[in-house]
Amino acid sequence: MDSYLEITVLPDLEADANFLMNNLCSKLHVVLGQIAMGKVGVSFPKYADDGKSLGTQIRLHGTAVILQKLMSENWLKGLRDYCQCSEILPVPNAVKHRYFARRQLKSAHNKYRRSAIKGWITDEEALMKSLEEKPRVLKLPFLQLTSQSNKQVMKVFVEQGPLMDSPTFGELNSYGLSRLSEKVTVPWF
Repeated sequence: MDSYLEITVLPDLEADANFLMNNLCSKLHVVLGQIAMGKVGVSFPKYADDGKSLGTQIRLHGTAVILQKLMSENWLKGLRDYCQCSEILPVPNAVKHRYFARRQLKSAHNKYRRSAIKGWITDEEALMKSLEEKPRVLKLPFLQLTSQSNKQVMKVFVEQGPLMDSPTFGELNSYGLSRLSEKVTVPWF
């Protein structure tokens, strides 16, 4: 990942920052799956550690060639008036690295339902256990996206990893994020 570009959303009275970031990342998710699967990373320079916001800017990391190919597609259609895109620039020398990963929680209901399906507990036990368990809540910023396949709205929670001196290499998912188990990094500056 020797190059990057920044996209900043420009909220106004018609569209707030969260709405624009959700739409931007939804469109990015589709094009990353088609063009650059695993080769483009995403970071959020204005990520809030308080768990409330991903900010108004994303940075796309990759090679200059793959970023140019990505931006030559018309994936920003409908958002161009609400976004400001930088040129493709080289990553500065002597940068730190960090990962941005999708973080998911399995619901108690689904966990116990799977146990019942496997025959480890009865359906009644599964229901009782899921009702007894206190729901866990992630306190991380998230994107609210609509699934292209089933049209359900889902939250994609994003965890920002610690700063590291050296990069961790691997493939990124179709959101441009690392798997939590792999902690694939992007340049941080």
